[in-house]
Amino acid sequence: MDLSTRIAGINLKNPIMPASGPLVSTYEKMMAISGMGVGCMVAKTISIKGADVPRPCIIGNSDSIMNCELWSEYPLGYWIENILPKLKDYIDIPLILSAGYTKEDMKVIIPELDKYADAFEISTHYVGKDVSVIGETVKTIKSLTDKPVFMKISPHIPDVVEFAKVVRENGAAGIVAINSLGPAMKIDLKNRKVLVGNEKGEVWVSGPAIKPVALAIISRIKTAMPDFTVIGVGGIQSAEDVLEFLLCGADAVQILSSAMLKGRELYKKIIDDLPAVLEKYNFKSVKDAINTPLLKPEIKFNPNNPVINKDKCILCGLCAKICPYFALTVDKEVIVNRDKCFGCGLCQSKCPSKAINGVF
Repeated sequence: MDLSTRIAGINLKNPIMPASGPLVSTYEKMMAISGMGVGCMVAKTISIKGADVPRPCIIGNSDSIMNCELWSEYPLGYWIENILPKLKDYIDIPLILSAGYTKEDMKVIIPELDKYADAFEISTHYVGKDVSVIGETVKTIKSLTDKPVFMKISPHIPDVVEFAKVVRENGAAGIVAINSLGPAMKIDLKNRKVLVGNEKGEVWVSGPAIKPVALAIISRIKTAMPDFTVIGVGGIQSAEDVLEFLLCGADAVQILSSAMLKGRELYKKIIDDLPAVLEKYNFKSVKDAINTPLLKPEIKFNPNNPVINKDKCILCGLCAKICPYFALTVDKEVIVNRDKCFGCGLCQSKCPSKAINGVF
């Protein structure tokens, strides 16, 4: 199975790479993840000064990471002297260097990092929502390097298509979508305090919980700009998730939070699983999946009522308990009141035995 893909002229043996964050903050970590077979390496965001990170800083929930970590705790000089020269000597895959944050910072950072980078990723997390400022930042970076520049979009950007158009007009080669969601908060009820966070008690949320947001933003950008490169990130924890991102328009994907929740070997597992998953859904290659248009729902306003498979139904009663329209009752079987049923789909999506169909 051909897993190869291409981003802004850079060939990747497969579409999997880590996302910028704690797992790619040192030479040792990046070498370990490189050894798992990823198609590209991404470094933790490098800035002029190292970040002062409050501790503790990371909480793992069932479907998310809550994190108040900042950019790399190591300054630019440490990366140049102790990490990047060794890294470039030993890895045989492309290296994307994440850099931040302001236009003034870039004038110092980009020239220093340029000889080590195959491409740059620029986080806009702390830049704000003004796309004109972001556009000027891209223009400044492109005056300092001929390497591809990918702008990482935060979900708080009001108009993601406008963001993508502005950064492309100013020289960006593509988008990384999306950054973590927030601000958010984690409360320790027993001790009546915020458990972790910055000086405001705030954290940022990543992982499987933000996957639906990432998919929608990628689809919106790719629908408006089908020839613009998109690297998808946000909640990928399986080869099936990778395939969903490819169908939405991603040309490659990044993974971080799920590897923190499930273990670092997740990178290797997803790469190993990907050929079989592609074959299962009748794709001949990664490029085949990327080039397959995603079918959008056919909008209609008349309801499809649920159909109950009595052989599968375990009479648990969940469908009746959760129905927002009081249209289901359970006795010796599940009964659908068609006059009340709105055809919303909640019952089918939540049925634990998959005994309900016909709505979607």
